[in-house]
Amino acid sequence: MTTGRRAATGIALAGALALTLLNAPAAQAQDTGITVSDIVINKGKPIVVGTTKPVEPSITFKITLPSGYSTSDPFRYDAFPFLYRGDLKHAADTGDNYIGPGGYTCYERSDKKADCEGSLYIDPHPSRDHVDSNSDATTWKTGVTLRLFKASGSLAAEEHESRSLTVRLKRTANVTVNAAPEPVVKGRQITVTGKLTRADWATKKYGAYGGRSVSLQFRETGTSSFVTVKKVTSSSTGALKTTVTASKDGTWRWSYGGNDTTGAATSGGDHVDVR
Repeated sequence: MTTGRRAATGIALAGALALTLLNAPAAQAQDTGITVSDIVINKGKPIVVGTTKPVEPSITFKITLPSGYSTSDPFRYDAFPFLYRGDLKHAADTGDNYIGPGGYTCYERSDKKADCEGSLYIDPHPSRDHVDSNSDATTWKTGVTLRLFKASGSLAAEEHESRSLTVRLKRTANVTVNAAPEPVVKGRQITVTGKLTRADWATKKYGAYGGRSVSLQFRETGTSSFVTVKKVTSSSTGALKTTVTASKDGTWRWSYGGNDTTGAATSGGDHVDVR
């Protein structure tokens, strides 16, 4: 038989976890005997976060329960991965530098084992503390929270463990494009401009991203792929500007490859008719 258990989602779960952490008696912290393994976060890719929209990167993991507990009674245990920076216990106990699950479902494989899937929940809103500083664009560690509950519902044991898995958080980048004139006489110059910006998690706005190498790409009409024509470095204001010779109808765009702190970005395309 395959059954599922779903936790509350989004802000509701985050609030519930916070209350549980605050109300859990410290004296009860001890080995639970629960095993969490095979954790995969965001399919192994960096997590890219902007300034307003919550992000819910996927999580998958497996759990094995100790003697006396069964996956058929999901109210007797809880186990989930989370991301943290700094001290494990401080992050788990206070929610500071902590990113937890938005919701997850566990499916029984046996009386003691279950496969779980769901997502983390990262909200850049100023009222949340998930990403409130640009220094958060770095490598985060992975921890797991493990809990056992008595039949009465009270906490029997709780522990937090660290894992070797790390995840990179990055700031979202945006790039725009404009190619002119449109249309253009064959052999004349086309001026391609744009602007590269990236999320500022402190101000919750997008700011200029200067000194970055950005590729100007072209796709000839009737073809399916873009080809890099040249590379341009963004100015201190994030501005991009270059000229090319008009030879064929096609679409122009800018593409930025990203780095350790900032995600990749590709503009929309601007089509130019060459006559």
